[in-house]
Amino acid sequence: MEIIKLNATRREDSGKSASSRLRRAGQIPAIAYGRELAPVSVAISPKALLQVLGSDHGKNSVVELAVENGETLTVMVRDYDYHPVSRELVHADFIQVKLDQPVDVHVPFRCVGKPKGVVTGGILQQIFRTIPVRCLPEKIPSFIEIDVTELDLGESYKASGLNLPEGVKALLSDDQTIAVVNAPEKAGAEEEAKPAAGAPAAAAAGGAAAPAKGAAPAGDKKDKK
Repeated sequence: MEIIKLNATRREDSGKSASSRLRRAGQIPAIAYGRELAPVSVAISPKALLQVLGSDHGKNSVVELAVENGETLTVMVRDYDYHPVSRELVHADFIQVKLDQPVDVHVPFRCVGKPKGVVTGGILQQIFRTIPVRCLPEKIPSFIEIDVTELDLGESYKASGLNLPEGVKALLSDDQTIAVVNAPEKAGAEEEAKPAAGAPAAAAAGGAAAPAKGAAPAGDKKDKK
């Protein structure tokens, strides 16, 4: 993974008035923190953050946050907020990570191919939209996919069959079903009983980096100013 560079300026003032002034100036308030990093209030370009979120790794991108005083922080996007009406970015949280310590993240998951069972009338059900994984920050895959072409009616794909890059571990039990081809009537019944897509999942904030035990720090989320 390529580390993305993002410039930031230190932010001394807080509160709604200061944040409004920042936004009028084309910046948004943000905060960076971690287990070994005291909260650092900064201002960043919302356009630059959108470029990070729109990159191949999206929210799982590793960011080199260059603060104006020369301090450089290695972080990932923990959270961000949009204005409810304008849908413009208004705030962001960054969590400090270390390149030599693993993190827990959710990686987009997709099925490719048309299963045999679908050809004969079955319905493909993809149980997860993201797969929780643990790995070093620079090894986070941009996506995980499986070829379901050979799945016949009544057959399923288990987590144990995932072909993950070296150093990447799925945080699911080996016998966890991640995709299945069901008969139409069974698929309808299971759809009603199915839990929210992506569950069970590793501890992570909305898919953001959640440091592994004894690894990259998580920190407590701070109040947004």
